[in-house]
Amino acid sequence: MTLQAGQAAPQFTLFSTNVDAVSLSDFKGKKVVLHFFPLAFTGVCTTQLCTMRDNFGYYDGLNAVVLGISVDSPFTLGKFKAENNYQFDLLSDFNKEVSSAYGALYEEFALGLKGVSKRSAFVIDEDQNIIYAEVLEDAGQLPNFAAIAEIVK
Repeated sequence: MTLQAGQAAPQFTLFSTNVDAVSLSDFKGKKVVLHFFPLAFTGVCTTQLCTMRDNFGYYDGLNAVVLGISVDSPFTLGKFKAENNYQFDLLSDFNKEVSSAYGALYEEFALGLKGVSKRSAFVIDEDQNIIYAEVLEDAGQLPNFAAIAEIVK
């Protein structure tokens, strides 16, 4: 199932790198930029999140929150976040429920790995509705950062 703009965003609660429970509903009244990525410490994933890190200042004053989500454990994500100085939370979807709810789960990934988050980006508005959805079948591609920035603005 592919989520599209105009649909209500599936609600979730996941653990952050601080092992705090973070819920989508915590951010009602703000825009939320969700970045799903396959695996921490891989090339394109690092580029995806570093692009958000380096443009993070763009979101200042726009009443927006950036969250990264992968199926890695909170502990792996904690190390990934620390090494790359990400200013935003990374959330562990270890049980793959949220990636699945957002239609962002590769059945088969590289090296025969199954059930890895698809590289994708969603923007959720202040009322928790999806206003931008991009799910990439090719993990070698990056989301359209310009389109994401435009819709957040």
